[in-house]
Amino acid sequence: MKKEKKGKLRIIPLGGLEQIGMNITAFEYEDSIVVVDCGLAFPEDDMLGIDLVIPDVTYLKDNASKVKGFVITHGHEDHIGALPYVLKEINLPIYTTKLTMGIIDNKLKEHNLLRTTKRKIVQHGQSINLGKFRIEFIKTNHSIQDASALAIYSPAGVVVHTGDFKVDYTPVFGDAIDLQRFAEIGKKGVLALMSDSTNAERRGFTQSERTVGITFDHIFAEHQNTRLIIATFASNVDRVQQIINSAYKYRRKVVVEGRSMVNIISTASELGYLHVPENTLIEIDEMKNYPPEKMVLITTGSQGESMAALSRMAADVHRKVTIQPNDTIIFSSNPIPGNEKSVSRVINELSAKGAEVIFQDTHVSGHACQEELKLIYSLVKPKYAIPVHGEYRHLKANAEVAKSLGIPKENVFIIQSGDVLELDEESAKVVDKVHTGAVLVDGLGVGDVGNIVLRDRQHLAEDGIIIVVLTLERRTNRLLAGPDIVSRGFVYVRESEQLMEDARKAVSDALDKCLTGRHTDWNKIKLVIRDAMNDYIWKKTKRKPMVIPIIMDVDV
Repeated sequence: MKKEKKGKLRIIPLGGLEQIGMNITAFEYEDSIVVVDCGLAFPEDDMLGIDLVIPDVTYLKDNASKVKGFVITHGHEDHIGALPYVLKEINLPIYTTKLTMGIIDNKLKEHNLLRTTKRKIVQHGQSINLGKFRIEFIKTNHSIQDASALAIYSPAGVVVHTGDFKVDYTPVFGDAIDLQRFAEIGKKGVLALMSDSTNAERRGFTQSERTVGITFDHIFAEHQNTRLIIATFASNVDRVQQIINSAYKYRRKVVVEGRSMVNIISTASELGYLHVPENTLIEIDEMKNYPPEKMVLITTGSQGESMAALSRMAADVHRKVTIQPNDTIIFSSNPIPGNEKSVSRVINELSAKGAEVIFQDTHVSGHACQEELKLIYSLVKPKYAIPVHGEYRHLKANAEVAKSLGIPKENVFIIQSGDVLELDEESAKVVDKVHTGAVLVDGLGVGDVGNIVLRDRQHLAEDGIIIVVLTLERRTNRLLAGPDIVSRGFVYVRESEQLMEDARKAVSDALDKCLTGRHTDWNKIKLVIRDAMNDYIWKKTKRKPMVIPIIMDVDV
């Protein structure tokens, strides 16, 4: 009997490689596509005015009939943040664990998508069937509860996707990572392992989340006469739990400040992932009823974000909280790469107000270091290693770990967003590239700001703008008024009257030449104005502001 020839599995990352954030990967086998995660990225410094960056899902829209659903590993923004935007383009069911779904529901509510989106909660250890795939959720640890790794079973073989993970034998809430299940799947044979690379450059093990609880205990014990303000990530429910535990032990009241923090904490308490002793949490308005040394504030803004609660307190623009010289402020996080400057600015502002700032030993990472990666590789024993989740240097470090464990060099793939990796038991290779990219979200506009608009914003930001206004008589093109010059962000006009007067004269001269030559083409007139202005300004100031001529015509 002839054996039926099996197809190949295609793995297509649509984002999340070469960067931290915007994680989204498509798994395709014949007529089935399953999408793992759908995250956003935060804008780079040169993306002026942009709020968020989401992945371009053209590939999914082009193959909409094959796509079976989103499978989400955990509830961080870089894994779920783009869902509301992408669901508006391609409506798919979402499969994930309880707390992750609770956080996604909040997002869908804001975007009025709750009624139209099919959602199914999956428990760890359960499997779901989507087209030709079966996907099993495996319990892992991370800096947010209910994180999962996925075993993706396809006719071509099993792929294990770790999601974001660390190995924590003593988690604050719930069970440790299900290492036994990784080993059982590994025993049966695994085609490929896609593992988190964020901390792949770091040696050793990531410390348990509980070590932070011990540090908090010490800080609470040593600062019994000051108000404590603790900044951490809104999503780190275990961290909040430990702060509440210490507050309860030292008989302090807890106030939660910052919109995202309030949302996640209420979701987590409703779903039973956070245990708050009675009468411990109070509203921010009740703070005045208690002495400062009996208070703990848990707040957002540990990354120095300008609109977050802590930054507003530091800048004295927070409506309810003023920093006092006796306050102790704890940063319970590490700066995400790129945020170091803003964090350091906030620390300086707080210190200048006389507050004590603590940022040592008050954070542990939620990502695996090298020894934990080795543990997962050794249990899963994959044929191919595909590092994911990280900039190139992180992926490279993860690849080196895989090679050190005996995975042959030609079986380790550092791929880029858009690459189509085709694999089965016999071979694996990148066979194609699909369209991917970043879609910029600015206010309510999704994708309406592109490179050209950003280039204009950059130009305006660097050199300012000059507007030249004039009025011509219709038909004869006789100059009736102007040219008048308005400038913004170029020079301070009151101190540069001579410069503006001379610029006006330069434009008038060029205009006279142009109009006497009987040129009635307005585009030509505009060009002449622009050139004359640019030449003169460059000669005098060595600057190149944006020049916009405005011509009005009048019947006399």
